[in-house]
Amino acid sequence: MAEAEGENREEIVVEKKSKRNRKKQKTENPSQKEETQERKQNGEGKPQQQNQVAGGDHPAQNNNGGSSSSKKRKQREAFPFGNYRNYYGYRIGQELDEDPRLKVLKREWFEGKDCLDIGCNSGIITIHIAKKYNCRSILGVDIDTARISDAYWHLRKFSREHSGSSSTNVSKEEVKEKLKASKQIAHVVPGDDEEIKKEASFSEKRNLFDVVSFRQENFVDSRHSHEKQYDTILCLSVAKWIHLNWGDDGLITLFSKVWKLLVPGGTFILEPQPWDSYKKNYQVSKTAAENYRNIMFPPESFREILLDKIGFRSVEDLTAGLTGSKTGFNRPIFAFHK
Repeated sequence: MAEAEGENREEIVVEKKSKRNRKKQKTENPSQKEETQERKQNGEGKPQQQNQVAGGDHPAQNNNGGSSSSKKRKQREAFPFGNYRNYYGYRIGQELDEDPRLKVLKREWFEGKDCLDIGCNSGIITIHIAKKYNCRSILGVDIDTARISDAYWHLRKFSREHSGSSSTNVSKEEVKEKLKASKQIAHVVPGDDEEIKKEASFSEKRNLFDVVSFRQENFVDSRHSHEKQYDTILCLSVAKWIHLNWGDDGLITLFSKVWKLLVPGGTFILEPQPWDSYKKNYQVSKTAAENYRNIMFPPESFREILLDKIGFRSVEDLTAGLTGSKTGFNRPIFAFHK
């Protein structure tokens, strides 16, 4: 009996070794390696989450599926600079075609203008502004290399869709229908024809890669010299993260650099997070917690600082026209004019 049990154990051990060897041979199959390398060369691989500026597939996909180790990493993952993945997905939800903030922006601030988007995250609103308002150029900068990688993925995606739509020539009537829906009117008045032509012409004449670009940059600490000034600079839901990570000094540095980079008559579009939002996020890091305790300039004082200290001549409150934002993102938006 004992001898039979010993033989069974030996058989189980041998079987396990055999399975491990087969698995090892399978994973080390050179033909599979060649296939994997070929797929990566063809751009079918998934992007790295870090240290990759451009390339790969959709960033939301995960090679590890539902493994427990993947879930643990997600639970430990923190975003001390507000550099969330898929930020726009849960900010505006899936039921909206575009970010509600686009509706309060004026075409005159962007059309034919050079623009800068500070804290662009995955670049979706940057790209939408370029398409909707026909910028001459727009640069999106973000502190996180992985988010810049996401932004270039979205740029390629939008560019492919853009090329497809231009090949079928988006008609004036299609654009007119979209414009009617967005304005919630029964007809388009004659003055709207010019706006319709501008929206339709972008897909026919311009390549998004000629207009939109992205760069990894810590805007506050960066010594990178911008080669030009800008007509319009955006800073949407970013001020809090600069404030928590670099304190009041960082906030003033942000405002001062924006002023210097704007052309005379330029526009600074600011969406500051309210103080309640600071309270929810200050524990994201020790640095943020320390700066939070020492903040002397709450968001309510930004308007006064920009007008009286930095030197902006006027401000427009765009908040009244903002509708459709998800709960928790009903934030004021201001346009400061130099």
